[in-house]
Amino acid sequence: MLSFWHVHGNDYAREAEEHPDTEIVAVWDEVAERGRAEAEKRGVPFFENLDALLAQPDIDGVIVDAPTNMHRDVMVAAARADKHIFTEKVIAATLREAEEIIQAVDQAGVTFLVAMRRLPMASTRAVKEIIDQGLLGEVVSVRVRDSHSGVLPMPERPRGLLSDSFLNREQAQGGVLIDLCHSVYLTRYFLGKAESVTAALGYFTGRDIEDNAVVTLRCANGAIGVIEAGYVTQFAPFSIEIHGTHGTVFYSETGIGEMMYSRISGAQNFTLNQPPGPEGKLLLRSAKLDSPHWISQDVTTPAAPKAFDQWVAHIQQGTKATENIALGLDLTAIVEAAYRSAESGQAIRLGS
Repeated sequence: MLSFWHVHGNDYAREAEEHPDTEIVAVWDEVAERGRAEAEKRGVPFFENLDALLAQPDIDGVIVDAPTNMHRDVMVAAARADKHIFTEKVIAATLREAEEIIQAVDQAGVTFLVAMRRLPMASTRAVKEIIDQGLLGEVVSVRVRDSHSGVLPMPERPRGLLSDSFLNREQAQGGVLIDLCHSVYLTRYFLGKAESVTAALGYFTGRDIEDNAVVTLRCANGAIGVIEAGYVTQFAPFSIEIHGTHGTVFYSETGIGEMMYSRISGAQNFTLNQPPGPEGKLLLRSAKLDSPHWISQDVTTPAAPKAFDQWVAHIQQGTKATENIALGLDLTAIVEAAYRSAESGQAIRLGS
């Protein structure tokens, strides 16, 4: 485990502990006190020096949950030490750094995978199947919203659920857009390659990182994607909305903010006002179907293995996560372009 800075550090540690073919054998953290505590919890050694950990011959791979501004140096060092790499999104804050990481990975011949947790979900796969089946015709508009109330005041947490250390601008290299970027890679996944990016960022709570963001992608054929991310929306559902020349599909599910509020507040009478469970329903209408009405259906497409499980499988099979890496690079490029757009007030061409 390379750092527990990220809010999902413990989640990925748990996945490593629960997977039948992996175990945690060492911890490094840029904050020694935190790293020692996590290592002691697991009964494994803590290394103050990253190079010393990477020199251990019994370590096959690393899970990187270090601050985003350390990703390039940490992962290049890991690749040069012949360690397989699983990393929390984004690959890096800039495309240049991300490409340097992938170059080091390719030169070392190690397995690399970036965690984009919504990509293997059943809902994502079901929507993509509808697109690939041509039921929507040509896709002309994609809108994905992913937001929660992570920085709004909560009982006993006046500054919200997310810690100030996690929201450190220098370490995170941004705010909600770079952290809650699931809507970014999903919009790119459904829409296809974009030509340019435009962004508007909001600072609703007065922090030095954005807590509200809207990004638009424009494709060469005129198709448009709208990305929404926020830390300041209470009970907002996650949603996907895709329109095409022959049809439309909607998907939504209970907002993570609603679940977080329940956990933190300890509400006794808490009930979900969206479909229970992690997956909701698809709402589809298509000129290519016999029905002239909207069709509401459960998500029946099976989920793919989780990102961590995919990484382990690629290592065991000696294969490369080609599509994951390509989408991860596009994610970094879009996020970097969005920040440049917000700063300049202009559209930024991808590839420039």
